[in-house]
Amino acid sequence: MTFLCATLREIRAFCRLIGVFTLIGGGLLTARLLFPCWTPARCWRVKQGWARLLLHVLGVRLRAPATPLPAAALIVSNHTSWLDVFVINAVTPTHFVCKYDVRDWPLIGALVSLTGTLYIARGSRAAAARSAGAIAARLGGGDRVAVFPEGTTTHGERLLPFRPALFQAAVDAGVPVQPMALRYEDAQGRPSLAPAYDGEISFWQCLCAIARASGLQARLTFLEPLAPNADRRILAQQAETQIAAELGLVRPLEEYVDRELQDAPEISVLGSRRTEF
Repeated sequence: MTFLCATLREIRAFCRLIGVFTLIGGGLLTARLLFPCWTPARCWRVKQGWARLLLHVLGVRLRAPATPLPAAALIVSNHTSWLDVFVINAVTPTHFVCKYDVRDWPLIGALVSLTGTLYIARGSRAAAARSAGAIAARLGGGDRVAVFPEGTTTHGERLLPFRPALFQAAVDAGVPVQPMALRYEDAQGRPSLAPAYDGEISFWQCLCAIARASGLQARLTFLEPLAPNADRRILAQQAETQIAAELGLVRPLEEYVDRELQDAPEISVLGSRRTEF
């Protein structure tokens, strides 16, 4: 019986992976051939529908309230997996900030390039300032932009200090910061490490772990929006505090380091490890 269950689980995972690659192929064709002909509103709807379908194909159940969000906002979230991007997009179509390296990723790189991803340079504070300016311009145009200010993925069992650099974009554009808390659970509501894209695990290993998981749930909680009338370091700490409290992650006092020292231009997206800008 154990062997039979394991075999059925592997067959299910294989079917899910076939579905994922089929979906990516269809997404590439749609984005390349049809997005240029469609209105932005229609592209947003298709992008959201595609993300929801990806979660369905992978067997991930989305748990998120039907809460109205600000029309334009800087979305900030804790970061566990490359899957985070599609969970957020399934709830609200969003532009994500991405390092240039992601353009070279097989399939995924081409897909995100065709769907409104913002690429930013890395390596200096000046580059981060230019990136914040580009994000502010997109926010000022009425769009939502999402970043993961921890600077890297974790297993979800801790929260790293938020990097304040790109919070400046919300201040410059005069739009709110929308914190979101994201957790992955199994069918019994216990924390699941299946989507964790941390340490030495590869993208393929992470994808297979998600495909093999049973009853996986993504629970997204919208927290109180933050008005952009504070210093970026204060906004970063407020967002971090809200998310940590929602996830039940008590932060040791010594981890609240001087935000001036912490204000390095770093950001992480699409499950990338530490990325410095």
